[in-house]
Amino acid sequence: MSLNLAHQTGAAAATQTVDPAAPAQGPDLPMAFQALVESLPEEQHPDVGGEERRKVGVPVYVMMPLDTVRKDGNGLNRRKAVEASLKALKSAGAEGIMVDVWWGIAECEGPGRYNFTGYMELMEMAKKNGLKVQAVMSFHQCGGNVGDSVTIPLPKWVLEEMDKDQDLAYTDRSGRRNYEYLSLGADAMPVLKGRTPVQCYGDFMRAFRDHFAAFMGNTIVEIQVGMGPAGELRYPSYPESNGTWRFPGIGEFQCYDRYMLSSLKAAAEAVGKPEWGNAGPGDSGGYNDWPEDSPFFRREGGWNTPYGEFFMSWYSQMLLEHGERILSAASGVYTGTPGVKISVKVAGIHWHYGVGLAGENALPRYDETAHDQIVTTAAEKAEEERMVAFTYLRMGPDLFQPDNWRRFAAFVKRMTESGVRDVCREQVEREAQGVAHATGSLVHEAAVALSN
Repeated sequence: MSLNLAHQTGAAAATQTVDPAAPAQGPDLPMAFQALVESLPEEQHPDVGGEERRKVGVPVYVMMPLDTVRKDGNGLNRRKAVEASLKALKSAGAEGIMVDVWWGIAECEGPGRYNFTGYMELMEMAKKNGLKVQAVMSFHQCGGNVGDSVTIPLPKWVLEEMDKDQDLAYTDRSGRRNYEYLSLGADAMPVLKGRTPVQCYGDFMRAFRDHFAAFMGNTIVEIQVGMGPAGELRYPSYPESNGTWRFPGIGEFQCYDRYMLSSLKAAAEAVGKPEWGNAGPGDSGGYNDWPEDSPFFRREGGWNTPYGEFFMSWYSQMLLEHGERILSAASGVYTGTPGVKISVKVAGIHWHYGVGLAGENALPRYDETAHDQIVTTAAEKAEEERMVAFTYLRMGPDLFQPDNWRRFAAFVKRMTESGVRDVCREQVEREAQGVAHATGSLVHEAAVALSN
């Protein structure tokens, strides 16, 4: 098994949110997650796909629109646009596509009632065009985060259970419930019609594997496993919906559902400090405060006290254990599936360990300045043989505007050519112009269809 820890790269990376209420602030989280990755036994979880150390460039995948598959799961939205788009991407030299396989679509009607019809149509189309697929097991809600243009909630039957037991939702200090993702505090509780959330995730991945067995390892080459809000291993500490949070606010701790509080209470009693187990820090500020506004997060603040260290350690450890449980479920499903890698996305952490990295631009950008920054970063990582792929965010009508498409074709050429840094800019521009000319009708068709 190969673990690609995706991090955000590109022009928007410099403005990426830093959230002191998120456990990534803990100094040991990167090392701890690296240990988690390395704890997977190599003999049990080999990279059976034989991932080659790439001697040339970085392959580019393109993220499909969030609503590629219809909400009823029975087909594709804008089928003609998808078909034209895939042909154009192949002509431009893209390696493949990434697509969200939404839990809220494919298991919407009831537990164990899977409908992958629309996704099958997409896989067949990708295979026909010679494109590889990174499939994202998206166990979160679509809507409420940066770039979310549509709303796809969790499965109806899951939301019904959350309505019955609202503590299945992450909860902040004021009692606000967040329905983006099930609280990790309930991971091991049989709260979903007799199954635990982690069992549901594992069963979903198994159903996907079995349904697409003929595509595994040849068309589907990577499974990215969702682990939290926006698919990332994090808490929903900075929700944008309803104006709750605005950049660059510090966010808030999400530990006030009864499952999280029960764990906190047990952890406090275990260290002989039961008074620490009643709630999170009371002085950690609000969603839109700055660190120095908060007694807990300011320099030499409460985080640096015995209580602060205890709380942050517990909060981070809960996230790590959640990641470990889902990785274990994923490895149990995909071990022995030749040619398929498993990846996870960790928000806001820039890794300095020997784990393969897959980059992703934080926001859609189509200008050469953004492309230059991505190419430069990719070249540095590729020289270390650690940048294994890049996912371009995202396919849409803007990408297929003539100038944007020409620049994108040049970007793909620069990323995938040998040496990356040394590709002749003028030659690349000439070749990109040729691609743009050859694919003009396809690109026009895609742009028009995607706009409707």
